[in-house]
Amino acid sequence: MDLEDLKKKKISDLRYIGKMLSIKSMTKMTKQELIEAILASERQSTASDKTETEDSKTALTEADRAESTEIEAEGAESVPQERTEIAEDTSVIKPESEQERVATARIKRNRKNNNSRKQKKTENLSNHTENIEESAYPSGNQKNIPEEKKEEPKPQDNTEEAEGLLEILPEGYGFLRVGKYFSGNKDVYVPPTLIRKFCLKTGDQIRGRSKIQRENDKYQALCFINTINGDSIENALKRKPFESLVPIYPDEKIRLETVQNELSTRLIDLIAPIGKGQRGMIVSPPKAGKTVLLKKIANAISENYPEIKLILLLIDERPEEVTDMRESVKGDVISSTFDEMPEKHIKVSEMVFERAKRLVEHGNDVVILMDSLTRLARAYNITISPTGRSLSGGLDPGALYNPKRFFGAARNIRGGGSLTIVATALIDTGSKMDDVIFEEFKGTGNMELHLDRKLSEKRIFPAIDINKSGTRKEELLLSEKELNSVFAIRRAMSNLGTGDVTEMIVNKMMKTKKNEEFIKTINIPQELQKN
Repeated sequence: MDLEDLKKKKISDLRYIGKMLSIKSMTKMTKQELIEAILASERQSTASDKTETEDSKTALTEADRAESTEIEAEGAESVPQERTEIAEDTSVIKPESEQERVATARIKRNRKNNNSRKQKKTENLSNHTENIEESAYPSGNQKNIPEEKKEEPKPQDNTEEAEGLLEILPEGYGFLRVGKYFSGNKDVYVPPTLIRKFCLKTGDQIRGRSKIQRENDKYQALCFINTINGDSIENALKRKPFESLVPIYPDEKIRLETVQNELSTRLIDLIAPIGKGQRGMIVSPPKAGKTVLLKKIANAISENYPEIKLILLLIDERPEEVTDMRESVKGDVISSTFDEMPEKHIKVSEMVFERAKRLVEHGNDVVILMDSLTRLARAYNITISPTGRSLSGGLDPGALYNPKRFFGAARNIRGGGSLTIVATALIDTGSKMDDVIFEEFKGTGNMELHLDRKLSEKRIFPAIDINKSGTRKEELLLSEKELNSVFAIRRAMSNLGTGDVTEMIVNKMMKTKKNEEFIKTINIPQELQKN
């Protein structure tokens, strides 16, 4: 069919010809595009069947002519009734040449042959597979089929490993915080059924498998659980709640002495020893070295007791101090800097609190070094709903409940496990609220370490006020010789000033390598030796 002949035809006729040639998306084409598609289809068909079309030109049998007329009749009947309403000259398109009729008939015939061949191949293939299955399992009884064929696909096929810290929301479901204590895009959804089945709690470290996230899924979903807090599920189900554990006095000392030059930790070991389960408070004015002292305590614990779970909680601190802590301390450093919202301070502290309780329930020893307790109470004072009462300095009494609950959780557990908390409290800041907060917490701890700003101004470090510092029930932590030496030091230097006492002891400690040598240099009165 020539280009000029196609241009003379209407677009409805061209679409009919295109339908005969199986051209797709004709309704979206313009007239010129449709003409080009028809010509391209004819060239392709004539090129593939060139030899067959040449034979049909020379000798066209009566059967071919009858077949071509039948195809024309079928094509005319397949046109919708709307076509018949068009003019008579365009209702049925007759091929204008003998060559065109032969080409269209040949295309139809080849397609029918190809379809029949494909059907035969699929039937043969299905019959072949059925014969193989019948030969593999000759009897129709399902009992003879191996168990491998009966097993359903395992859930690991479309799952991946997931691990994170569980946070349960008030709605009943929870999330595994992959980024430890903070929410993120990679968090894993935990359904309420798993939470109830395995008695999960906020703060549990969960390891399991989750479904692979699809495009429409906002979060991955946890399928099943392998371990809880590094322990088996059976042991996790047998654990006792933290509130039902029996607290006792600390009876095992945490030795902070490392090297000769670290006088701060050596002095703490004698004057205010820390035991497992201690509830200690470092009372410090600004710029007295409390943050540096916390760092030294953390490094001493991680060096002497690598099995202890060490957590540093920094609330409302400077960002550079947080970075310094993370780079110099071996432990979990959880922070919320002063440029964050108070709600984040509270959320971080509660997650650390719940995490520590879960570890203690499994019999672990946990140490939390917190800086500072005063700023946590300030954050609660801002966020809680007012109770209608107010203490001096504008402090709401309800704001002290949660910080006291946090600080009061420190305890030594009978039967194994302990939670040690050493928190800092600010004084002499010029704020009446800070003084009220310290007074409220003053009698709750069983160890106090007071820092003196005058000593730090004189560059006497550690700036520890020995006369005010001490530990309750220290006889459970110190040996008899150490206890008598400490009593002798306190008696001998009770009349001296704070600076003189600290400076004298620091100078003597610098001359000895260990605390044992330092104790030998102290003359113990006979009264104390008898006791």
